[in-house]
Amino acid sequence: MNVIKNRDHYPYIYFFFEPNVVFVYQIEGDDYLTASELSERGEWQTYELHNSADFDSFYHEEQKPLEGRGYFVQQHQIGFMAGKINQLIQKQRRKKPAAIYLMENGPVHLVSSSSTAGALRYGLERPKKVIGFQEPFAIGPLWKLDSKIGQDYRYEWLNENINFEMEVYELENYFSKTLLEIEDIPEDVPLYIWTANNGDEQTWLRFILFLIRDKPNEMILINTTEQWCEDEGRSMVHTAWLHPEQLKVLFDQNKTAKPLSNEERARFQKDWEQLLQSKEVLRLWQNGRITSVPEDYFDGFIIKTIKQLHLQQETKEFIRAGEVIGEILGQLDELVTDSFFEYRIRHLIYNGILELKGIPKSMRHYRVKLRG
Repeated sequence: MNVIKNRDHYPYIYFFFEPNVVFVYQIEGDDYLTASELSERGEWQTYELHNSADFDSFYHEEQKPLEGRGYFVQQHQIGFMAGKINQLIQKQRRKKPAAIYLMENGPVHLVSSSSTAGALRYGLERPKKVIGFQEPFAIGPLWKLDSKIGQDYRYEWLNENINFEMEVYELENYFSKTLLEIEDIPEDVPLYIWTANNGDEQTWLRFILFLIRDKPNEMILINTTEQWCEDEGRSMVHTAWLHPEQLKVLFDQNKTAKPLSNEERARFQKDWEQLLQSKEVLRLWQNGRITSVPEDYFDGFIIKTIKQLHLQQETKEFIRAGEVIGEILGQLDELVTDSFFEYRIRHLIYNGILELKGIPKSMRHYRVKLRG
């Protein structure tokens, strides 16, 4: 079946599939949905038309739904329906005045990861709204990410190379949902943007400031690496490493800080425009700037780490990929996602440098050892 068109009938939305089937979804609440959440929120019913032309005048209240019949819907169709449902939700959300948004949500906190978002939601007093992203910005191409062709290029690379916990189409759907939440922020609401000195968060910082470049809101930057070094005398490489109560301390210290100037915002946006021209897939924070490095940058370190683990064994045995990655992450100051190291371990397997035992569908499912 192919979806042909849809119609809004809030709180319902109709999807017409050829040749004569209509799926009716009832929206419950005003939270945006991912594709996987469609079956968890709201209610679906299915109807059958006598003639496809009847769809324009179809209203489900006048019909009897089908019972005991199922239909197969493909992933891209579910993603399409999630997008249309979110557009209808956004229409309703935008009817609320900015004053109501601020009263219900408070200031908005923008962060690069779901783990940091969770810590802020727990640690900060209400009201507040926290918007976080799911995907790592230190890896994967950024080329033309502000366009559909660039987004397709990025997600194709991620899908072909990186083993995420969630499916890449779901990651892409979550990304789209997050963009809608950012679009909805009224201009009178203060924005707090959390970052740290690592390739992931610094890349994301430039992306988010480019994304909200036309918003007149006050934007206050909280760099947890610089703030926590100053207060505690030790380096904090990633915001997610801070506990909720520590994040609250930093917010209390910075909530009245000077907002970013137009010149500062323009400088970050210019950095992002330069990143959009690159097809490199690995970025680090080196000497106070984002540096794109070859994707095999850490391969030698991976091999060295496996050699060290072999030396701890009586005889050279297979080692779980997750153990290797845990050892690597424990030795690095720079933050790189574990899924990227798992990708490079598979590359070393494919090139005959490592032996494999198991199925490399995730770092938990296989073991490796050096050949020879």
